[in-house]
Parts: sequence; structure tokens; C-alpha cells
Amino acid sequence: MSDKKKQFLNRIADKGYYIALILCAAAIGISGYLYYRNASGDDPSLEDPNATVDVMNPNPTDTTPSTPAPTQPTEKKPLVTGRPVSGEVIMDYAMDCLCYNPTTRDWRTHDGMDFAAEAGAPVVAAADGTVYTIYEDESLGTTVVIRHEDGYVTTYSSLSADTKVKVGDTVKLGQTIGTVGTTALLETALGDHVHFAVTHNGKPVDPEIFFALS
Repeated sequence: MSDKKKQFLNRIADKGYYIALILCAAAIGISGYLYYRNASGDDPSLEDPNATVDVMNPNPTDTTPSTPAPTQPTEKKPLVTGRPVSGEVIMDYAMDCLCYNPTTRDWRTHDGMDFAAEAGAPVVAAADGTVYTIYEDESLGTTVVIRHEDGYVTTYSSLSADTKVKVGDTVKLGQTIGTVGTTALLETALGDHVHFAVTHNGKPVDPEIFFALS
């Protein structure tokens, strides 16, 4: 082999050594960089192999809308009630026993409460509500029926014929709905009075329970 050829091969061998050294150094640097990125968690694609990275915004902020806190239900106020007239009770509610009726002179149940009052005295709504019906009862005379919240219904009987409200009217507690009359044929012996009855979900209720709601 000639001297020139040997010199050429030696130069190639020297360059190959340096090239291999550079490649090794580059491999070490790339490996170190990848290890650092994986350890610090900066690359989201290393955490989820199926994730895509937005090159324009590699670390987007969480835009998930927050769930609003549930609102507390508003506490419902109890029904405010009052008596239809200010007179004394002359016959109590009696649906679980019999009471004597001085008009019919017999013993029977009594679905309401009778309040003594002068003829012509105002009779007022016992709670806020809506006038459901007005009619002439054969036994209890001119009658006004008012519906209230929570299934309560109040009935006012033995009124004079000229009532102060009509069907469908909205009335407030204490609003005049009529005047005391003498139209209750079944209770004429009691004198001037108002027959007041209450039902709750269609069942008779002692008016005293109704008054105690507020």
C-alpha cells in the first residue's frame, strides 16, 4: 500500500472518531432533556399518550364552568289567620260528639263554631284567600266560602243577603265580606250570630286549630 493511501485512511479514521464522539455527546444531551421534561411533567403528551398538544398554547387554562352552589329553599311562612267577628262563642265545634241544638231540640254533631254578634255587624275574612262560592243554604242561610293556601277552606253562614264580595274576588285577612244576618233557620234559637266552619283538604277541622296556625 502506498504512503499516500495510508495517509488518506488515517485521516478518515481520525475524522470518524471525532464524528462518533459528537454523535455520542448529542445522544446524551437529548436523553437528558427528555428525562428532565418527563420528570417535571411539562410535556402533557408524556402524561397521556392520546393527548394532543396545542402548539400555540401548550398549557391552556381550565375553562370548565364551575357548578353553582345549590340555593337553599325559601322557608314558607305559615298562614296568618283571625276570627271572623269579635263576639263570644255560643256553640263550639263538635264532630266527635253530639251537642244539643236548641232550635231543633235534639242532639247532633256541629261542624263549625257559632259567634254571637249584632245584626248588621261586619264579618271579615279569617285569612287571605279567594272567594270560591256564594249561595243560599237551606239550613244555614246566606253563605260565603273562601279558599286559602295549604288546602284550607273557610265558610261563613247566617249572613245577610247583601254580601260585600263576589265569586272570584281575592280577599285579605280582616277584609269585610258581609254582615251578620238571621238567615240560618237551623240555628234561629241562638239569636244573631255567625256560623263559621273550616275544612282542610276536604275534612272538617276545629276552627280553634285554624286560628292557632298564626
